[in-house]
Amino acid sequence: MITVQLVDDQALVRAGFRALLDAEADISVVAEAADGESAVTQAREHRPQVVLMDIRMPKVDGLRATAQITTDPELCDCRVVVLTTFELDEYVFGALRAGASGFLLKDVEPADLVAAVRVVAAGEALLAPRLTRRLIEAFVTGSAGVGVGPPDAGSQAAETIARLTPREREVLALVGRGRSNAEIAEQLVLSPLTAKTHVARLFSKLGARDRAQLVVTAYESGLVVPGADAHQVS
Repeated sequence: MITVQLVDDQALVRAGFRALLDAEADISVVAEAADGESAVTQAREHRPQVVLMDIRMPKVDGLRATAQITTDPELCDCRVVVLTTFELDEYVFGALRAGASGFLLKDVEPADLVAAVRVVAAGEALLAPRLTRRLIEAFVTGSAGVGVGPPDAGSQAAETIARLTPREREVLALVGRGRSNAEIAEQLVLSPLTAKTHVARLFSKLGARDRAQLVVTAYESGLVVPGADAHQVS
C-alpha cells in the first residue's frame, strides 16, 4: 500500500485529491494538513511515502515545510511532490533545491496524478522532466520573471562536480537532459546495471536525494546549457 499525505490550505482541493487517490486499491491517504507546520508534524507521525505539498499556505509555507521534511533523517524515505498552479513559479525551484522530488501542476489529469504517486513511491523521483527542466532553465537564465538563485550557486556546483570522474560528469549531464538510466546506458554503451551504479554514486557524492537535485546541479554547474538538447520526456 502506498501511503500519501495531502498538504493544501484549500479543503476542497484536499477532498478532491483524497477521493481520487483513496479510490485506488494500492493507495491510501493517511494524513491531511492545511499548513506547513502541521504538514511536518503529521509527516513525522504517519511517515507517508509521498507528500503532495502546496506552496502558498499560512504559518509555514510549503517551501520551508519541504526543507524540514527532506532534511529530517527519520523521514529519509518520504518523497515530496510540490503542487503548483503555475509552470514557472519561482517558489517551485526553491522547493526542488530544498529536496522536493519534482512538481505537478494542480490541473493535472486525474490519471496522471495517480500515476505520479506510483512513480514517486517506486523511487523514480523526477516527475514531468519536460516541465521541471523548463522551470530550471528559466531560473538559470533569469527569464520569464523567475528570480535568480544564490549568487554563488554556480561556483559551488562547479566545485562539487570537479570531484567527479569524467564518466560521472557524462552521466550527470545526461541525467540533467532528462535521460533515464536505460537511455544513459544506450548512449554511453554501458550495461543498464553500470549506468544505474553511476547514478547511485552521483547521489552519494553530491549528497542528492533524487534525480531532481541532480538536474539542478547539472544546470547550475554548466554541464547542461539552458535550451540545448531539449530531450522531451513526458
